[in-house]
Amino acid sequence: MARKRLAELCYARSGDKGDVSNVGLLAFDEAAYQVLRREVTPARVKALMKGVVQGEVEVYELPNILALNVVMRRALGGGATRTLRFDQTGKSLGNALLRLEVEVPGDG
Repeated sequence: MARKRLAELCYARSGDKGDVSNVGLLAFDEAAYQVLRREVTPARVKALMKGVVQGEVEVYELPNILALNVVMRRALGGGATRTLRFDQTGKSLGNALLRLEVEVPGDG
């Protein structure tokens, strides 16, 4: 097995609603999607976002578009109108998630 960052397997789109941030991870191909399904777990996302995401993390599969929707609750310091965070809408969380290192089959 080799290790890669998610940025080598997919791209990300971020959104927010109140104090909830969601990141869509769209795989470049079917093989990359299978790695995402196996490696992007709520526990791993929560560990990566330690100190940022205070609530639960949920991961939803969207196989018809080779994507995952990662929902992070209590992730925006109360939401855009309440937080003192520089990135109040969580746009940077997508880029942060792309740093997650995952195991890929073969030698990369």
